[in-house]
Amino acid sequence: MHSFTHRDKLLLEAAQGWLELGDLVSANDELDEIAPQLRAHPDVLSVRLSIYCKAEKWDYAAEIASALCRMLPDSAFGPLHLAFALRNLERIQEARAALLPVADKFPSEWRIAYQLACYSCKLGQLEDAFRWIGAAIDVAGKLDIRMKALYEPDLEPLWLNISEI
Repeated sequence: MHSFTHRDKLLLEAAQGWLELGDLVSANDELDEIAPQLRAHPDVLSVRLSIYCKAEKWDYAAEIASALCRMLPDSAFGPLHLAFALRNLERIQEARAALLPVADKFPSEWRIAYQLACYSCKLGQLEDAFRWIGAAIDVAGKLDIRMKALYEPDLEPLWLNISEI
């Protein structure tokens, strides 16, 4: 893979800055100025993915997240974002399928178990959902995840039972 020039690094940083400011068009324009051979670099794709997520362009976000899954197999970033994009496309079964194979690979990543609980609830698999929310709580801590879960509409079928975990 090609390395970043000083100019390309500055463009990537500028894109991140525009993204933080909420100017998605300017962030995207900065990425378009990066050398063509670097536009498929994981760092560039990660910023572009964030732009598409904020713009709610879920098809594009899913495509980039899928590429990041292949490029960065030792990172939970790609699968988490792929599942999130698929969920926003109402492709809940696919979102769940994107995370199941990596749940054991990233046991300390509570967001995987949490999202699997959400998707299991949406699919009517309440026993699985209860097990996954329990796993998320075990990793991240009871109070934080319990409170988050009580405000998560996808987990509404579990609200009465969350105190038992």
